[in-house]
Parts: sequence; structure tokens; C-alpha cells
Amino acid sequence: MNPRLDSLQPYPFEKLRALLKDFTPPAALAPVSFGIGEPKHPTPALIREAVVASLDGLSAYPATAGSAPLREAIADWLKQRYNLPLLDPATEVLPVSGSREALFSLAQAVVDPTCGTQNPPIVLCPNPFYQIYEGAALLAGAQPYFVNSNPARNFACDYAAVPSDIWARTQLLYVCSPGNPTGAVLTLDDWRELFTLSDQHGFVIASDECYSEIYFDEAAPPLGALQAAQQLGRSFERLVILSSLSKRSNVPGMRSGFVAGDAALLKRFLLYRTYHGAALSPVYQAASTAAWRDEAHVRDNRAQYVRKFAAVTPLLASVLDVRLPDAAFYLWADVSRTGLTDTAFAQRLFADYNVTVLPGSYLARTAHGTNPGSNFIRLALVASPGECLKGAQRIVEFCHALAH
Repeated sequence: MNPRLDSLQPYPFEKLRALLKDFTPPAALAPVSFGIGEPKHPTPALIREAVVASLDGLSAYPATAGSAPLREAIADWLKQRYNLPLLDPATEVLPVSGSREALFSLAQAVVDPTCGTQNPPIVLCPNPFYQIYEGAALLAGAQPYFVNSNPARNFACDYAAVPSDIWARTQLLYVCSPGNPTGAVLTLDDWRELFTLSDQHGFVIASDECYSEIYFDEAAPPLGALQAAQQLGRSFERLVILSSLSKRSNVPGMRSGFVAGDAALLKRFLLYRTYHGAALSPVYQAASTAAWRDEAHVRDNRAQYVRKFAAVTPLLASVLDVRLPDAAFYLWADVSRTGLTDTAFAQRLFADYNVTVLPGSYLARTAHGTNPGSNFIRLALVASPGECLKGAQRIVEFCHALAH
């Protein structure tokens, strides 16, 4: 077996199950889960109808590069969403089987573990972070290097603190904007810094933007990486974004997304994927085309999240250090004032009130002497408005009980 498998850590939800397994919450309280960021809003009818209308596609092998209509729909969406010149659908857009799969496989294609140095190549990751980044780096033969976020700077990563010898070994940088779990969005100045570093050291930037369509102000959507490059007069060299329909369109079971950006990089990534064998089903390619060409259901989806955040955030802010994020559907709450660690908070909240939250330390690693997720919890506001409100009310009751 591949010995690199031994370097992988248990996934956060495995840790959560182990944390809660010996506790039986009160049977009188229906369970409320803020734990997993799985969208629960209904899948739009237009997507379901497109799936049914495309079932004849099951008789054909899918094209790894995706269908021309799907690539064109994605290119059109990128142009409208980010005010970009039209990307070349044939060379600058690549449909994938969800952003998670592509985030992992991209590292396998990009990282050169034999790069002429005694030390392994570096893959830089934000900390806290989406765990796929770490696993992708390790299985590609690279060493993950974690850049801690700073709560005092809107959870921005402190890239200035990264030593020059680490930058010299860096081959791939993962960023997540809007961020999981903090909801922070990179600014144009942040992108200017990262582009300068990439140009200086030659590493690839992979911008994970799967939460880009969950935000609060219709007039101010989050800045994207390709948009930032365009505004700064930079090409897409060594830059790709990864996006998904899962959160935008409530179709996590479809596993449909795309990678877009540097044509030279995508050409090599397509070669990798031809052998990797992760082509998107023709049925889902047709349904994805319909999804990317419709914005009405996306606006409705956003409005549902806005209403939930408006109801829940003030309640939780009365007992925890929490505020509205820049974007995404998570609340990142500091539980320090309760006197409990994040794991103890999650454990006792489940045991006493049947509410599940995810300890922040499970979403981070101890790096540079600290785990930046410690004493935080992540709440995914994916359930119905009633369930989210009920869960928030129970958290308030729980915190009041702790104070007395």
C-alpha cells in the first residue's frame, strides 16, 4: 500500500463522531445539526427537469473535457459574474466532478516531488482550512505548510510571516475565498500580495471559490481570483479557480463543478484527468448547463440564507463572540467566554440539548505554536429556518446555564 496513506489524519466528522459517541441526548429534544456544510434547500425544479430530460445520455461515455454547451455556459457565467472578457471555453474552462475532487487531483498534477532539492516541495494551506488541501498535498508527495489566520485581521492569513525558504519550495498555494470556516473574503490588496509572490517564486494558485454565490448584498458579490487578476492587469498565468454547483444550486449529490484559468495548466490537468477517469456524467453535464444559465434560483437561495443569518446571528451574539461573516453559510463563533474548550462545548451542547456543532480545532492544525481553530465552533446554517432558530435558542439556553 502507498505509505503516504499513513500520514493522513481522520476527517473532522470522524473526530466529531468519536467525540459524541458515548453521549445520548435528551429524547424529548429533536436533533438539530449545524455540523456538516451540506446544503438542505430543495434542488430547483429546472435542474431536476434537466436531469430527467437528459437520461438518454446514460448510454454514452462522458467526455473528460466536458460538452461544448457546458463549457460555454460556464464561460458565459464567469463573464457575467466577474465582469471578465469571455474566457475561451475550449482551453480556459474544464468541467469537473465537483470542486472537492478537482482540488485533490489538481495537486497530483501540479506537484513535482522530484524537483531537485533534498527537501520535499511545499503546498501552502490556510489554517483553519478545508481538509482536502492537506490530504492532496501529502498524497502528491509534498509537505503541507499552514499559514495561520488572524482573527484581528478578519481572519486573513499572515503570508508576510512565511519564511523565504518556504516560498522558494512552494509549488502550490490553496486559498479559499469566501473561506471555510470563517467566511472571510480576500481583498484586492490580498490578491496583489499573492500574485506578487507567485510571480516571484513560480507557484500555482488554486482559488477554492465554492461559496462564492452565498453572500448578503446583491450589489456587492465577493471578489474572485480571476476578477482580481483582471483588475490588476495580470494574466491568468499559474492561476486557476475552482467552483461548484453544490452550494450555489443545492445539488451536492450531482458532484458538478469546474476549474477555470491558465490554459497551459488546464491542458496538462486535462491530460491527467483523462487517465484519472473522473469525467462528469452526460446527464449531469446537461443539467449543469441549465443550472449555470439560470440566476433566479441562485438569488432565491441567497435570500433564504440571509433570512436565517438575520434571525440567528443576534441571538448567538448575545452569548458568544460571533458576527456576520463576509460570505458563505457558516458562523465562526468564539466560545472562550463560556469557559469551555471548543471540544467540551460541542460535547456538552450535544449531550444536554441535542445540538451538533463542529469544534474549530478539528478544522485546523497546530502550526507555529498554536491551533487557530481552538476555542471556536463552526455552525453551518444549512437546515430549515425553523431548525436553525431552534438550535440557536438552545445554544443561548445552554450558555445561560453555564453562566449559572
